[in-house]
Amino acid sequence: MGQAIKKVEYDRPQGAACGVGQAWARVPDAPGAAQRHALKERIRALLEREEAVLVAHYYVDPELQELADQTGGCVADSLEMARFGRDHPARTLVVAGVRFMGETAKILSPDKRVLMPDLDATCSLDLGCPADEFSAFCDEHPDRTVVVYANTSAAVKARADWMVTSSIGLEIVADLHAKGEKILWAPDRHLGRYIQKQTGADMLLWQGSCLVHDEFKGVELDLLRAEYPDARILAHPEAPESVVALADVVGSTTQLIDAAVKLDASRFIVATDLGILHKMRLAAPGKIFIEAPTAGNSATCKSCAHCPWMAMNGLANLADVLERGHNEIRVDALIGERARLPIDRMLAFAAERKRRVRASGDLARDGALFAQVGPA
Repeated sequence: MGQAIKKVEYDRPQGAACGVGQAWARVPDAPGAAQRHALKERIRALLEREEAVLVAHYYVDPELQELADQTGGCVADSLEMARFGRDHPARTLVVAGVRFMGETAKILSPDKRVLMPDLDATCSLDLGCPADEFSAFCDEHPDRTVVVYANTSAAVKARADWMVTSSIGLEIVADLHAKGEKILWAPDRHLGRYIQKQTGADMLLWQGSCLVHDEFKGVELDLLRAEYPDARILAHPEAPESVVALADVVGSTTQLIDAAVKLDASRFIVATDLGILHKMRLAAPGKIFIEAPTAGNSATCKSCAHCPWMAMNGLANLADVLERGHNEIRVDALIGERARLPIDRMLAFAAERKRRVRASGDLARDGALFAQVGPA
């Protein structure tokens, strides 16, 4: 059966093609129950045959998340996926996510084979920050420390001084600001603005956005909160400022899951990709999770917050890639070596911070450290 193609628009903030870019995503066929069962059994056998481990992001299909957990892999955010793969003895890593995640896994595990169900699964932040345009932007501002978000290509990371995730970006920028450094930030403007507001840092922002988080609307969220006044609002900092301002917790995917478990509330409104709801429901059974509203296309969709490229990961193409060994991620060796430097710098910062927290005895802050409770 052929697959349908979905057209996708994304921000192109720089260069000659600035404005709205157009891309596409495949819509996988939905297998029936019997076929799903057969595919999962086939995948289990192939993972064992290929000495492979499956690492999956919180935003992919719940059945892939369950397979990763059940077969000794992991379900995590993008960096933890790569770190898990680096430390696992498997010869082959299968990354269920989007392309920059596969590249990061390859950068941290250059001697391992890294496969993906679909190499065309990408990210609007990555697409909206081409390496050549970003490099030219950096050259125009040589006095600034370059900090890039994880949602970027290996080539963009190779041009950076630091790579950060949403869980630690605020802390790293605050540290650089305290040292008097001026920041060039890319690519997500909402996350950059949030960090800038929280730290007071001098930040020059690339104007990219996540096509999922950018659709959340503060006015719609306020109306939904009025319907559920007992609900706590969990928001990813890639969401617009009007959404973040209403949130009780602002944090990364891992931090939002942690908040859902630990907060004394029975109902949550969640402003991030709806793929996360599967893990939240497993981690906090009995609690109610409501998708935050989006405007959607022409304001006709109220709850469609799911990445079209994450949706390209399915049981059928996962089984196929294990069977055939294709869709291998390759990163130029020199780019990979250069891209690893800002990643290792971030990991060293995080390790030192964790050491200091543990030495202080403040174990309550060891783990999901950077989520902020209360309106931002």
